[in-house]
Amino acid sequence: MEGTAAVCAWTQVDPANTTEYPYYRRLMSQEVRAAIDGAREAGAGDVLVNDSHSSMRNVLWDELPHDVRMIYGNRKPFSMAEGIDGSFDAAFFTGYHGAVGTQDATLDHTYTSETLRETRVNGHACSEAMLNAAMLGLSGVPVVLITGDRACIDQTKAVMPWITGVVVKDSIGRFSTNSLSPARARELIRAGAKTAIGRIAEAKPFTFEPPVALDLDFVWTHNADFVELMPGFERTGPRSVRFVHDDYRVVFKAYIAAFRLGAAANAPV
Repeated sequence: MEGTAAVCAWTQVDPANTTEYPYYRRLMSQEVRAAIDGAREAGAGDVLVNDSHSSMRNVLWDELPHDVRMIYGNRKPFSMAEGIDGSFDAAFFTGYHGAVGTQDATLDHTYTSETLRETRVNGHACSEAMLNAAMLGLSGVPVVLITGDRACIDQTKAVMPWITGVVVKDSIGRFSTNSLSPARARELIRAGAKTAIGRIAEAKPFTFEPPVALDLDFVWTHNADFVELMPGFERTGPRSVRFVHDDYRVVFKAYIAAFRLGAAANAPV
């Protein structure tokens, strides 16, 4: 949702907010619809939506076509990549944002900014787009469209050059943007989706070479204290841990468990 046109503040994407969030939730849903409409104009058939923001109960059903399916709700084993298998031809990432630490990226973070300072896989700092694309890549499914701010698009195209990127805003630091109007953003997303479907043959699944080494740098030492207790994790520094496995699915599940357990360490003592 952070990469939705006009979004520039946490209150706009926080389901607990009763003033701004309902409006921007609808904008998010309308961008999803624009991507679906563009894909179908290019000949796409069945569509599965995976709501992937915060509580993962954001996308409004009444903004979507009646014949799509949607994975709704959180605590999914594969989180934002839940539901993927080899029956899909391609995937779209809408409303995405830059990795934590990215300059001029709206609300930059990688899964969580409360506990994680950086996520690296095989030595490379990762965004959510990279982590999730690698899950899809295991099923041979390429990501062919990404929408969000310019920093996010540039970051993703650097590792997935075949992807069609739709820039809906330019970030000014972390908490302000120079944004297209939501209506214009939807027009471009629809056109980008149509282009992306037409270029599927050029796309490649994104994967990490095994063995897959996951390195996490936490905000606090107590976050690492908790995660170090999990089997398979090795302490590599005061605030850092490592997990290595040949199967990225196992690594991804370990990652989800690690940042959730790390967050639990922030509870008052």
